[in-house]
Amino acid sequence: MCGIAGIVNLGGNAVELAEISRLTSLIAHRGPFGEGTWFNADRSLAFGHRRLAIIDPGEGGYQPMLSADGRHVIVFNGEIYNFLELRRELEQQGAVFRSQSDTEVILAAWQAWREQMLSRFNGMWALAIFDTTTRDLFLARDRFGIKPLLYAVSPERFVFASEQRALVRSGLVDAAVDTDVARRLLLDAFGIEGSERTLFRQVRRLQAGHCLWLRQGKVSVRRWWRTVDHLPAVPGSEAERVAHFRELFQDAVALRMRSDVPIGTCLSGGFDSSAVICTMAAHEKAGMGPRDSAEWRHAFVATFPGASNDERPMAEEAARWANVAPTFLEIGQADALTDLDQILDDLDDVYIALPSAVWLLYRQLTQHNVTVSLDGHGADELMGAYLQEGQALAFQIRNAAEGFASRSKLARRYVDVLRALALKRKGVYFLRGGLRNLPAPLPLVAEDDVLPQEWGGLNKRLYRMFHSTVLPTILRNFDRLSMAHGVEVRLPFMDWRLVTYTMALPESSKSSDGYTKAVARRAMANLMPESIRTARRKVGFNSPMPEWLNGPLAGWTADLLDRKVPAFAELVDEAGLRAAVGRLTASKSWDWESVGRIWPYLNMKWMLVRYT
Repeated sequence: MCGIAGIVNLGGNAVELAEISRLTSLIAHRGPFGEGTWFNADRSLAFGHRRLAIIDPGEGGYQPMLSADGRHVIVFNGEIYNFLELRRELEQQGAVFRSQSDTEVILAAWQAWREQMLSRFNGMWALAIFDTTTRDLFLARDRFGIKPLLYAVSPERFVFASEQRALVRSGLVDAAVDTDVARRLLLDAFGIEGSERTLFRQVRRLQAGHCLWLRQGKVSVRRWWRTVDHLPAVPGSEAERVAHFRELFQDAVALRMRSDVPIGTCLSGGFDSSAVICTMAAHEKAGMGPRDSAEWRHAFVATFPGASNDERPMAEEAARWANVAPTFLEIGQADALTDLDQILDDLDDVYIALPSAVWLLYRQLTQHNVTVSLDGHGADELMGAYLQEGQALAFQIRNAAEGFASRSKLARRYVDVLRALALKRKGVYFLRGGLRNLPAPLPLVAEDDVLPQEWGGLNKRLYRMFHSTVLPTILRNFDRLSMAHGVEVRLPFMDWRLVTYTMALPESSKSSDGYTKAVARRAMANLMPESIRTARRKVGFNSPMPEWLNGPLAGWTADLLDRKVPAFAELVDEAGLRAAVGRLTASKSWDWESVGRIWPYLNMKWMLVRYT
């Protein structure tokens, strides 16, 4: 929905207008529809906000927003989907509202319930609330970390923003790289986002399901949400389990269609996105609810002519079922170098592939004046999807690691050794220091949660992938790549009611008869194309990296490897990396496995060129 920022000078000196303006301008892409700033009485605190207007897009939704009595001030990024229900409850308690925005509902909820309001919200959020009377500052992030929130603390100031690059480039934060985190990213690109640490030594991540208080210059962080503490009782029969899943999923989609502007979806032709668009169509037939967007028939499909990951025929089938005319974006060899530096800058982190396809598709939404997309992220980690034939080594190792490492921290270290050995045998391990100097695992959110004794390996692995490793990384990517174009992504499969219910289901409801996502597939019977509902093939939403590295990216890769970057040379055996890349490029033998293991090194070098 927006970009948020704030500066607190801990010594009491005034924040300069130029400081908060620069910090806010660095997240301007997240909110192209307006900018706002606010200072407290002595100007030792400043809030900044960039607006993406979706709910109450008129003047009533402007931020920073003050409560009716002027005591509390908020900046907020995200959506509270059940704001209408909360508004009615608060009105019954005497609250009076001046706007139609969900932001004002949050302020009233804070005055009524304080921190307890978080457990009443159904949505995604990163927010900051300042109390002008006590001078306390409160920050909070949603249950699963869909919306980002980064901060930095020094003896002089406390600074927060929606993106790490805004903090690092603001001039208010030390931009030194954390080499331990850099090494960890190169060993395991999914092993950082669930921690509080980032690639930059001073920048910290407020983890999913956590809140923070700044009181009298001191920071305290606590975890307010633990999924395992909210697992409901599940029906005894599979038919009842399926029926309840269907009910929850349909309501999750319906809530996320609340919008005062046009909405759409990114459609791949896989099960998850097809289930979303078909359920959107079913919701319209059943009767739209209050504040639902009638302008929802927008489906955007990335196609890759001639590439192995092209799913256009399935996407067309899903669109026909939903009676939607899709917009196709063909992505080919010519797009490999298109806006490459901008895409990597917007990603602003290290990943296993170049996310051009995602970035280009969300840009397409903006060009069609669609600023909200209901997408299918979260279903894979909630119900399983990575046990597919032909998957990359990166995910083979990850799957084995998740099941084993959840048993103990010592096991995580052992898994790191096994991972490094496997990579070394494949010729794709280039960290300096050898196996005796492996980067230590970082503490991850939810990794120490005590899970039900009756859970088997699959449920434990999914819990960890959902909360600690894979999904946090994917959420980070999609937030940055969509918000680079001012597009808000909503995720029905991550409705907290659906998540807790599905987590509580037995493993037979997730993996059965050779199918993953068993309960969801059964719930969607007769509600989507049968060929998609029962398809076993899993294709990730990725750029056609093997084809690109075997062709148009070869020159870019060679030039990058030739650059002298001392910080990278300290981390990596560059001669070994250059030789491996040279062999793959010369023989045109890049495949998804080699991409997944070598691209993080190229991505990291690009990052260090930019920041060191």
